[in-house]
Amino acid sequence: MLDHAETSTPPPVFDAESWVCPLPLRDSPTIVMAHGGGGAMSGELIEHLFLPAFGAAADAALGDAAVVEVGGTRLAFSTDSFVVKPLVFPGGTIGELAVNGTVNDLAMAGAQPLVLSTAFILEEGTDLAEIARVAEAMGEAAGTAGVKLVTGDTKVVDAGHGDGIFVNTAGIGLVPAGVDIRPERARPGDVVLVSGDIGVHGVAVMSCREGLEFGTTVRSDTAALNGLVAAVLATGADVHTLRDPTRGGVAATLNEIAKAANTGVRLDERALPIPDAVRDACGLLGLDPLYVANEGKAIAFVAAQDADRALDAMRAHPLGARACAIGVCVDEHPGMVVARTALGGTRVVDLPAGEQLPRIC
Repeated sequence: MLDHAETSTPPPVFDAESWVCPLPLRDSPTIVMAHGGGGAMSGELIEHLFLPAFGAAADAALGDAAVVEVGGTRLAFSTDSFVVKPLVFPGGTIGELAVNGTVNDLAMAGAQPLVLSTAFILEEGTDLAEIARVAEAMGEAAGTAGVKLVTGDTKVVDAGHGDGIFVNTAGIGLVPAGVDIRPERARPGDVVLVSGDIGVHGVAVMSCREGLEFGTTVRSDTAALNGLVAAVLATGADVHTLRDPTRGGVAATLNEIAKAANTGVRLDERALPIPDAVRDACGLLGLDPLYVANEGKAIAFVAAQDADRALDAMRAHPLGARACAIGVCVDEHPGMVVARTALGGTRVVDLPAGEQLPRIC
């Protein structure tokens, strides 16, 4: 009698050499942390593995939120997963992140968020009190954002095969008539606005994770931005593009928009709102604040004639008091982001390969 090993069909071999993708993905036959960082390697994984595998079922737009028409009504739909470490950090928990992150993705499509789903992957042995704290934070965040948590799921994995709590949220929002906000709509002449200080969330999580002290406690900026976005849109300003600069920070977000719209972006480094504590922490850790994650900030590309109106609306909202203009869209260097330095020089702000600070959201 032949044994099982001799009669079974050998498993298929996945040949990395057959991939139609550029380096560095071709040199990484296994997943590395950079594939989840929102930078170039994330894009390569999507473009050269997931999209071909999905085939005709895929929508190549692949934004943070998709806008679909159902029965004459335009709905925005988004999903996101959260694996931040540690679960609790100055200014929030994984619970607030999970709700605010999906609410913000919907808001960046110009939608009014309505309902969210919640799904938990829990590691065996996790303290129930810790899970309760996260769940309560989610409920409070949903109440603040004005959304309902309407459906969900729970799975448990063996001890040692998770990291306490992973959370997935998906959401649906209503896109008002006449609102058309997409990365592709950015165009030369647009003014680039940011709703406040950048780099705060990433530094807050890293300081907690590594036990670092910077003379003051840096607290995460996690917040739901749907109210701020609604206030800007209510002015009638011609807003072309909205994004929340999470993984990969402001740099990754601006590069993605520049590429999608085939326009150049020129930043003024002196105008960037970087708190002293964040600047000091980044200097100590060898990080560029432009690449550090945010969880409660919006970037807006607004037609030049309406930029002041939009900026005033941001500053009038509690979450936008430190909003400012940080750059413009230009005809030069389409698809690229450059920054004018304090010394009058110019540097290229590239799309990062991965994320400087992994497990940040």
